[in-house]
Amino acid sequence: MSAELKPATVAGFDRYVKATEARIDSELKRPDAFLYIEGLPEPRRAQALATLKRGGVYMERLKTRDTVGQAIETPNGLIHHWTGDVFIPGAKLHQTLELVQDYDHHQDIYKPEVVHSKLIERNGNDFKIFYRLRKKKVITVTLSTDHDVHYFPVDETHAYSRSYTTRIQEVANAGQPTEREKPVGNDGGFLWRLYSYWRFEEKDGGVYVECESVSLTRDIPWIVSPLVKPFVTDIPKESLQMTMGSTRAAVLGRIASARGK
Repeated sequence: MSAELKPATVAGFDRYVKATEARIDSELKRPDAFLYIEGLPEPRRAQALATLKRGGVYMERLKTRDTVGQAIETPNGLIHHWTGDVFIPGAKLHQTLELVQDYDHHQDIYKPEVVHSKLIERNGNDFKIFYRLRKKKVITVTLSTDHDVHYFPVDETHAYSRSYTTRIQEVANAGQPTEREKPVGNDGGFLWRLYSYWRFEEKDGGVYVECESVSLTRDIPWIVSPLVKPFVTDIPKESLQMTMGSTRAAVLGRIASARGK
């Protein structure tokens, strides 16, 4: 069942992003709590850090509200907002950044979700990249996506980045002779926007990596709910959790490889 991305949906998402980025900007200015999880109240903060030190992925669902505490409406769309963290023992900030900026090899690091990755252009700390994504949950959806990624070095132990999709097109009959890309915003509505906010902090003998993901999908009509709901509601969390775990494993793998030489 097809869906159409409407201007009111985009406007609601843009309002949500603006409010979210205002909160992130304020957190980045805190002197002793660079990461989102460092600002959590106790005992949640201690529990989150303990999860990371055990090698786990800390996940939390977030919800941004407007300045008076009201929900930000997104007509005909759903916003999925998650944050995820990992700790990479023994890593340095520059090693971690080298891996996350190695876009030509993300297809190896983040497979099977990233089917193909390519660096299109780099200008200093600004990157333009291409991903072909394959997401599977009851149904399989393939997407061609373009992203603008901007990195912001803070000091020798802190950096952050922001990634914005500039194009998402669903691919029909992927891998077949009849493969074609559907029109932007006129497709299954499984992913219309994907914005990612990364923070990197070298501390405690390693690097903390945190990613906040804000994505936009169609809403879920009751008539297609059994088929669409697991994909729309579960994929954002599972995708981010996979990304964080794979980042940790890949950096550790490169460190071990370098030591073995």
